[in-house]
Amino acid sequence: MGNGGTCLGFASCCQSATVRVLLCVRVACPPRVCAVRFGSRMKRGKKTEEEAVAAEEGENETGAASVKKAKKAKEPEAPVLYEDPPDKLTSQDGRSANTKITSWNVDGLRAWVKKKGLDWVREEAPDVLCLQETKCADKDLPADITSMPEYPHKYWAASQGKEGYSGVAMLCKTEPIKVTYGIGKEEHDKEGRVITAEFPAFYLVTAYVPNASRGLVRLDYRKSWDADFRAYLSELDVQKPLVLCGDLNVAHQEIDLKNPKGNKKNAGFTPEEREGMSQLLAAGFLDAFRQLYPEQANAYTFWTYMMNARAKNVGWRLDYFLLSSSLLPGLCDCKIRNQALGSDHCPITLHMAV
Repeated sequence: MGNGGTCLGFASCCQSATVRVLLCVRVACPPRVCAVRFGSRMKRGKKTEEEAVAAEEGENETGAASVKKAKKAKEPEAPVLYEDPPDKLTSQDGRSANTKITSWNVDGLRAWVKKKGLDWVREEAPDVLCLQETKCADKDLPADITSMPEYPHKYWAASQGKEGYSGVAMLCKTEPIKVTYGIGKEEHDKEGRVITAEFPAFYLVTAYVPNASRGLVRLDYRKSWDADFRAYLSELDVQKPLVLCGDLNVAHQEIDLKNPKGNKKNAGFTPEEREGMSQLLAAGFLDAFRQLYPEQANAYTFWTYMMNARAKNVGWRLDYFLLSSSLLPGLCDCKIRNQALGSDHCPITLHMAV
C-alpha cells in the first residue's frame, strides 16, 4: 500500500484540517523506516549520514535523491590469473625436446589418488613423475599407483617413525642407472625428503624442503638444511649436471608471491630462506621458470585452502625446477599447470633436450 493511500484513509475520520495535516505527516514516515534510520545512527556512530541513507536502500524506495548521494560500495577487484602458455618444444640451441619431467606436491598421496590425480598424470604423460609430501608409508601405498604400468620403475622415501609426514616419490618410464635416498646426513634423511636418480646425461633430484613452520620454530634447522643440501648438490654437479625439482618451500623474490609486504616475517619468505635460495643459485644453478619468464607475475604453484585463495589467485611460487647452468642450452620450457586440481599445490613440468 502507498503512503498516499494511507494518509487519505486516516483523514476521512477527522474533523479538523489541522489534525488531517498532522496525521498525514506522521504516517508519511512509517515507523519501520524511522527505526532503521535511528538505529543506524546509534550503532554506526562514525558512519556518515549518506552511508546511513544508503543502508536504507530497498526499505524506502521513495528516497531516490538521497540514494544518489550515497557512496557506492567499492566492487572487489577481479583476480589477476595466470594462463600457462602453449608448450615450447625447441631448445635454445635448436634441438627438439626429448625429456619431460613433472613435479607435484600432492599433499597426501592417498587423498590425491582419490581426487583423480592419476588421471591428470596419464594425460600429461611425463617421462618421470616426482611427488612430494606423500605422507604415506610403503605399506599404505595405494594400489592404483603402485600398479601403474606406465611407470615400471618406482621409488619411495618415507619419514622414519613419524607417519603421515613428509615423503617423496619418483616414478620413471626408463630405469635409472642408480637411485639413492637422502643427502648423507641422518638428521635430514630420517624425514624422507630426497630421492636422487642418475640418468645417462644428468642427475635428477626430487626434494621436499623442510618448512620453517609457524612462528619460525624450525628456521634454524632450515638454515642448516639449506647449507647441507647446497653442498650435496654441488658435489653431484661436479660429477654430472643435475635437475632439481620439488617443493623448495620458499618464494625467492617479491614477484613470486601475491602479498610480499605482509609475509616478510612468515615461513617461506623470510630473509634467511630467500638468502638460502640465492646462495643455491649462486652455486651454479638456475631457476628454469625465471630463466624463460623473468618478468612474469601472478604465476604461483601453491594456494592455501583458506579464504578462497586459489580462485582469487592469492598464491606463492614454491615449486621449482633448478638446473645446472651447463644444461641451459637444452632448456625448452618450464610449465605451471595451475588448472590441475587435487592438492593445494599444482604440478609443474619441464621440457628439455638432452
